[in-house]
Amino acid sequence: VQLQASGGGLAQAGGSLKLSCAAYGTFFGIDDMAWYRQAPGKQRELVASISKTGGTDYAYSVVGRFTISRDNAQNTAYLQMNSLQSADTAVYYCYARIQRFSYLLSKADYWGQGTQVTGTL
Repeated sequence: VQLQASGGGLAQAGGSLKLSCAAYGTFFGIDDMAWYRQAPGKQRELVASISKTGGTDYAYSVVGRFTISRDNAQNTAYLQMNSLQSADTAVYYCYARIQRFSYLLSKADYWGQGTQVTGTL
């Protein structure tokens, strides 16, 4: 099982980017999916999360600007980032809690590779 993130890049202040995170491999199901970010010299922080049923949660700093969504049929989560700011500059990591087999104890945490997002002044 692996998560593949894509969609990072450079955006001017006020611009938009959309990140994608796809889960590949053989597994029973996916619980929560989320996006984290880590800026230089800072700890990794939760940006947004979404449950299997679509419940969402956001960091205060991105409320009203970022939207997390998922397509369960495609095993993919998205992060639409609008009104980007220089403070959003970070490496973004996708996360998923994946159940490998039919028994609940087979759940494990998976991380995708980081994708750089840079918001310019």
